[in-house]
Amino acid sequence: MLVLTRKLNQSIVIGETVEIVVLEIRGEQVRIGIKAPRDVTVHRQEVYEAIKSQNVEAAGVNPDDVPE
Repeated sequence: MLVLTRKLNQSIVIGETVEIVVLEIRGEQVRIGIKAPRDVTVHRQEVYEAIKSQNVEAAGVNPDDVPE
């Protein structure tokens, strides 16, 4: 894992198309902005895990159980 320190309004660039900007620091919370092309999906970790879990569950459906 790469660990970086950034200050307010500083950013991190990932690849050539994704930029993460520190927008606000309030106590223990940090607001970030993410600039990325529309074809790059961006999710919070808990949302990503829920999507992944639902996809695994859906993949286990037997096609014979689905009405035509």
